[in-house]
Amino acid sequence: MSQFVQPTNAADLEAFCSLPGLSPLNPETIARQRPDAQWMLRTAEGTVAARCSLWWSNLPEHEGRRLGYLGHYAACDSSSAAELLDRACAQLAQHCTLAVAPIDGNTWNRYRLLTERGTEPPFFLEPDNPDEWPAHFTSNGFTPLANYYSALNADLHRSDPRTEELMRRQSDRGVRLRCLELDRFESELRALWRLALASFQQNFLYAPISEEEFLAQYLPLRPYLHPELVLIAEKESKPIGFMLSVPDLYQTKRGRAVDTVILKTVAVDPEQAGDGLGTLLVAHCQDKAAQRGYKRAIHALMYEANRSRRISSHTAQTIRRYTLFARPLEVRP
Repeated sequence: MSQFVQPTNAADLEAFCSLPGLSPLNPETIARQRPDAQWMLRTAEGTVAARCSLWWSNLPEHEGRRLGYLGHYAACDSSSAAELLDRACAQLAQHCTLAVAPIDGNTWNRYRLLTERGTEPPFFLEPDNPDEWPAHFTSNGFTPLANYYSALNADLHRSDPRTEELMRRQSDRGVRLRCLELDRFESELRALWRLALASFQQNFLYAPISEEEFLAQYLPLRPYLHPELVLIAEKESKPIGFMLSVPDLYQTKRGRAVDTVILKTVAVDPEQAGDGLGTLLVAHCQDKAAQRGYKRAIHALMYEANRSRRISSHTAQTIRRYTLFARPLEVRP
């Protein structure tokens, strides 16, 4: 007979992390993300059939609802998923009125499920999941809360005709673009942290993170970065925008030459928004990639209503869709 267990020791945490999920999980990541509760469903044979973590402290509201997050999700089958989700939602209902899943504590971490795979293979840093997982949620009272897209520009040699004019306009405003200085990567990140917080503060379900959390997110990317593909826009020596991209290293696993670059993050100071800086960063990054021999660019994981989605639509076509789900909760005493 299966039973629910809350991991309380190192052996439990090891078992909790052993089940494959959206990304590899380890005790250090769990400690950094500080869930309010954790559950795993253990079979009579002692194996873990499903697991999740829960958050309800210090979360943003959505349309007047108190949110609870369900993340670190994994389940071996639909029946285990149903048991786990009911147990998790019952606990969240003591604190919240809307359960949101999957999301590992905040939108800086892993969240969303891949719901329309398309024909393109998975790309580097893309969250992936078994195709049956969305049904785990929709069969248990969850409905789509937000939609996200990845898009492909299949021809980097087709330049954006607006780039030259945008570059001239930004230059006239005293803005210059430079490449990342990889030998002082940590210092560069510390300078970009406040810019990222300001740029993303209007994003869906935004919550700020500390400088150290930001570093923990981005420092591991250092071995994969090419400085020419990470652009920083500065005005009066102050960063006002950046574009971070990485090569699609998964292509090497498939025995192919790496000809695709992933446009992962674009950020612009809100005081500079609406003047074409984001469009310029994307276009200039794609031009740089083409000069280095790349043929394609994936615009990764864009929220359906974000400015980045509108910028991307000029050169790229949707190849993948992702969904964040929600389930209303009845608050329990």
